Amino acid sequence: MSKQKNVIVIVSDTFRRDYLGVYGNDWISTPNIDRFAKDSLVFDNAFTGSFPTVPNRHDIFAGNFTASYIPWRPLPAEETVLAQVLSDSGYTTMMIADTPHILENGYYYNRGFTSWDWIRGQESDNIRYGEYHWRAQPNRLRHYGKYPHFINRGYWRYEEDRFVAKTAQSAMRWLEDYTRMPTVKRSPFFLYVDTFDPHEPWDAPDWMVEKYYPDYDGEIVDYPHYWFTDGYLSDEELRYCKALYAGEVTLVDRWMGRLMQKIDDMGLLDDTIVLFTADHGFLLGEYGIIGKAIISPDSNSSYISLIPMFEEIARIPLIAHVPGGVSGTTPARVQPPDLAPTILDMTGIEKPKEFKGKSFSGVLKGETDTHRDTIFTFPYLGDGRSGATAITDKHLVYIAPPNPTNAESVSYAVDGIKKKQLNIDEVSSELLKQWERAFVHADRQMVKGYIERFKSVVSEHQIYELSGAGGERKNLAAEYPEMIDELRLQFFEFLKLNNGSKETLEFWHG
Repeated sequence: MSKQKNVIVIVSDTFRRDYLGVYGNDWISTPNIDRFAKDSLVFDNAFTGSFPTVPNRHDIFAGNFTASYIPWRPLPAEETVLAQVLSDSGYTTMMIADTPHILENGYYYNRGFTSWDWIRGQESDNIRYGEYHWRAQPNRLRHYGKYPHFINRGYWRYEEDRFVAKTAQSAMRWLEDYTRMPTVKRSPFFLYVDTFDPHEPWDAPDWMVEKYYPDYDGEIVDYPHYWFTDGYLSDEELRYCKALYAGEVTLVDRWMGRLMQKIDDMGLLDDTIVLFTADHGFLLGEYGIIGKAIISPDSNSSYISLIPMFEEIARIPLIAHVPGGVSGTTPARVQPPDLAPTILDMTGIEKPKEFKGKSFSGVLKGETDTHRDTIFTFPYLGDGRSGATAITDKHLVYIAPPNPTNAESVSYAVDGIKKKQLNIDEVSSELLKQWERAFVHADRQMVKGYIERFKSVVSEHQIYELSGAGGERKNLAAEYPEMIDELRLQFFEFLKLNNGSKETLEFWHG
């Protein structure tokens, strides 16, 4: 076996940290990931960097806070990426993914890998022809009629047909193939596993969902609009959404747990770094919102506005097994751009100068329990419409956009579908028209209330105490006005050091 360490990175999309037992959850079954965590280092303060799905993978691969200079876009051909660096250093590199957005439509995030396997059919991936399988009135679902996922799942029969199961099985088969290679030819490997679950649509086997809500008898809103819950979902429907998500969490635990067990069974843990993480979380009623953005209900005239990175979205799981490293829990603050520099540091490969992330290998070795001081997390900022979130040791601070622009802007976040980003005035009139047409339990007055709430959520500074768990908290911005100004200046300096584009720097200047 080579002296260089193997590396396995597992990314589970939209996996809420506080829905794992190892992070204190006491009602959702996650025995396998919890077991893996016992002999690993659990990061209590891991936070996302660039948001959402595609920018997060860009961060992981490029070792940078990429939303400071590029939006949700294909991987730039000139970008230096981790897989290519490892491949050039003699590693066998393999990507196995069912997350569609990094591979479909020429996004090319498989660049640099020796080989790759795309498990087809998630969300917008059009691989089958057939009837849509909806479990609620279609116009209660986000982008209804546009997602072939609702066709694809009509062909499922067994738990093993789910995407996370197929992805885990592919990874396990690849590991077995690797060990059959002649020892003299076997190189160290980098295996990157990316599953879209527990991202919606939520469709774990019924018995997994019934563990969390056994007697539900209503519409199954398994792909909800990203919107305010009042007037859209009843209390019972929202509770069932949480059960649907919990079932997906258990499904991911089952199959990623089997992969983790396979790694152990094959004796690979002695010389393999294994990292389990997520890109971001999801609001399930906290702050009166379901989702991770605000998206209009009309799929034919779609717009988006990105909301603050509340703790339930920004705080992510990160569990690291390192041969010879420490186990337990660390308070060190780390982010996805730090993963590539850390992997290269731990494998003895020089970090490219383009990687601005910082290695936390000292944390993994038990030499320190600190890494970053202030965390910054944000969507693409160059369009002048989105705010940024700063996280200190005690507070999460949303810094609202300083000078919102009226210029037209197009976004592909959070699902790869082209959407218009509207300013506040445009949103007010467009929302009213769309929600009056949409199937929601809301009258005109309630829709007007939505608009006022929307304005306050997006355009006002907010400060919350960190709690480590889900639950709405009081906005303390009025009590700490100086904190906003100080962190805004820090953020501008951060952008200058982390490749902030001309547009982004101009927007956040001063």
